[in-house]
Amino acid sequence: MKKFRIALAIMLMGCFAASAQKPLKFSKIPFPLSWENKPLSYSIDANTIHIEAGEKTDMFRDPNVTYNTDNAPKLFFTPDNNFILTACIQHGFVYKWDGGAIVLKADNLHWIKFCFEKDYTGQHRVVSVVTNNISDDCNSAAITGDKVYYKICKADNVITLYYGSDGKHWFLIRHLQFNAKGPLHLGFMAQSPTGKNNKVTFSDITYTNRKIKDPYAGE
Repeated sequence: MKKFRIALAIMLMGCFAASAQKPLKFSKIPFPLSWENKPLSYSIDANTIHIEAGEKTDMFRDPNVTYNTDNAPKLFFTPDNNFILTACIQHGFVYKWDGGAIVLKADNLHWIKFCFEKDYTGQHRVVSVVTNNISDDCNSAAITGDKVYYKICKADNVITLYYGSDGKHWFLIRHLQFNAKGPLHLGFMAQSPTGKNNKVTFSDITYTNRKIKDPYAGE
């Protein structure tokens, strides 16, 4: 009887794990999505993704090697070899380092986080973090409002990052080679490294399978 109960418990745990990992669908992305790290809450409708990160959630590998973590909730899919992903990112900027991001990840040591973040001065900031073992953290434009449009493009091993105010006109932030091995994961992330929670809204999402022709124009 004891062996039966143990076997039943293992079976139920397996069923629960399979259910928990059931892929999600979103109309703007042609691939199934799944979680890396559970969010505090989330919702997905026809046009919008909401992700709420819990406390002390982040994705960063400090150059001083004093702070390495990757526990922020990320909703990932496996993209085409070449792609263009755009999204409007919006959140409340309550706590320092609160952010919403588009993330391209190969593994825990190789990834790109394109984040809309409350920086150390309190500004709403366009931030890009390129990590090859250690994070290269780059603070760029300050944004007066609580939302911004982001675009990430992949053309073979070249990644280009842009931001804009209207989703039509783009300013180039970074243009780099990303030579990580293995399959890549692309998606949406929320973080609250010093706060209690942070709810991020991703809207006006578009995805296309093609290379950009002009990296400076973003098209």
